[in-house]
Formats: sequence, C-alpha cells, structure tokens
Amino acid sequence: MNFAPKLIALDVDGTIVDVHNFMTPAVRDSVRAAAEAGIHIVISTGRSIPAVINAIEKVGLVDGLAVASNGAVVFSYDPPKVLHAITFDAREAVQLVLEQVPDAIVAVEELGVGYRVNKPFPYGEINGQMKLESVYELIAQPVTRVIIRAPEHSPESFSKMVHNLGLEGTNYFIGYTAWLDLAPEGVSKASGLELVCTELGVTAADVLAIGDGFNDLEMIEWAGRGVAMGQAPDGLKDLADHVTGRIDEDGAAQEIRRYL
Repeated sequence: MNFAPKLIALDVDGTIVDVHNFMTPAVRDSVRAAAEAGIHIVISTGRSIPAVINAIEKVGLVDGLAVASNGAVVFSYDPPKVLHAITFDAREAVQLVLEQVPDAIVAVEELGVGYRVNKPFPYGEINGQMKLESVYELIAQPVTRVIIRAPEHSPESFSKMVHNLGLEGTNYFIGYTAWLDLAPEGVSKASGLELVCTELGVTAADVLAIGDGFNDLEMIEWAGRGVAMGQAPDGLKDLADHVTGRIDEDGAAQEIRRYL
C-alpha cells in the first residue's frame, strides 16, 4: 500500500474503547506508536470535551487537537481550549421529537463542563457535570449539541420515527440505542477535521479515519482512507475503503499497525 497517513482521526466508542469504556493495551500501544512516529492523532467523536479528555488520557497523549460533539467543537489540549464552536437553534427539532416521544430525556451540551438535562440519563451514558433544567430552559438559547434519549423505546421504532419527522435545519445522527444526536446543519466530524487539517497543514488525502457508526459516515467518505470497524452497520462498511476487525478484535490497532 502506498498510502501513508500524516493524520489519524479516531472515533472513540466502538473504535478505541468498548461499551465499558475500556481500551485494550494493543489499541493504546498502536496509537502511541503512531504518535511517536510523527503522525498526528486526532480524536474525532460525538463525545463532549470532558469525555474526549478521558479518551485522550487513556491513550496517554500529551497535547494536540481534537474534534468533539460530532464536529461542532474543535479544541486543543492540554489544558483544553475551545478553538471553534458552532451553535444552532434546536427548538423546533426538539419540539418535533417530543411531540412523538414526550417521555424522552433531553440533554444539551455545556461546553467543557458537561450537560444540562431535563432528567437523569441512564448511568454511564454521558460524562461531565449534570444540571437539571426544564426543556424550555434547555433550548431557549442556541447550543452546540442536543442528545435525545428514549430508553423505553426500541432502537428500530425510534429510528423510524425520527426519519419520518423530516427534521430540517439540523444534522442528525441515530445511535445503536434509541439515541438521537442533533447538530448544526452542515456540521459533521468531517467539517471539524477540515479545520484541524488547516491548522496542521495537511489535507484530507493525508488522513486515515476509523469509525464504527453512522455519525462517522461523512468522516469515512471524506478521508484519504476511510476504515470501518468490523461491527459497523452495512451502510458504513459499503462506503469505507476498508473494513478492519471488530472492537473485540482490536480492529483499530490492526489498521494502525499497517503504517508502523
């Protein structure tokens, strides 16, 4: 293979950590080795800043740039400093979803802190500080990201309902559970990585991107080499340049070792 990445963009959940937020030594060591070889390592995730820092600490990265909130936030570390943040008016989209799922849990991101929520999330699903507010208060001002969670609904029925709503003016991503991420229109991990590339003096053609979910789709298409994890949905695998092993097979490490 002639491809040699100058930047490796890594999703977190399902790519470098499992459902228990555990990172294997094989994945950690391969990412560190790539960084030591002079390749830029950029975490690119739907997570908020505190949860991104958690992943960065697991790898042992000292400084760099990261993409959070599915591309709405780009920040440097350490210490964390927000370099770019895009907000949007989420009122209409949230109200449309709540009309169909009135018992849903809603969270809006509080940059660098955590989330403001209308009621507690299932344990361990989001990180950082939590502050309880009414839905009206949550969406009164523009935000970088909204999460809507419907624990009592099946992922299939929730996904079908969301697609049928025809949400406009937002970019949205549906997770493996009954989980919906709302982001500003036109914002994705790819758009956040474009900003990172400009800062670092590299191009999309220089980027290896690895991910496992539909919120990785734009990133996988955009990168010079887009790689889907083995457990990724078929729609993502079909767009990828390569499909690596599953998370329980250290698929990300398998791909990264190609370049070491």
